[in-house]
Amino acid sequence: MEPGNGKTGVKTLGLKLPDELHAQFALVAQLDGLSLTDAMRRAVELYVEHKQAQPDFAAQAAAVLEEIEREAAARRGAIQALFGDTGTLPVEAKAAGKRRGNEAPAQT
Repeated sequence: MEPGNGKTGVKTLGLKLPDELHAQFALVAQLDGLSLTDAMRRAVELYVEHKQAQPDFAAQAAAVLEEIEREAAARRGAIQALFGDTGTLPVEAKAAGKRRGNEAPAQT
């Protein structure tokens, strides 16, 4: 289990740094007795904490959430227009949505 949220899922983050900054970061991590991975995780945690403490951060997040909701409602409306307002999709549509990338089914 990964530290932090108690969930097992993790994402890999590739980070490109200028040589000088990388050398400094590696030295600071070494002086703190941290691996580069642990130091990067801590740096990301500090960045997130810093952003959460900013006064306009909650408003920015709320605006993004509203946009997500608008887009979801538009997509829901498009699906309902295609299949009617029955609340259920045809079996083929449900199966197609489960395919990776939601690609269309193969034509026969």
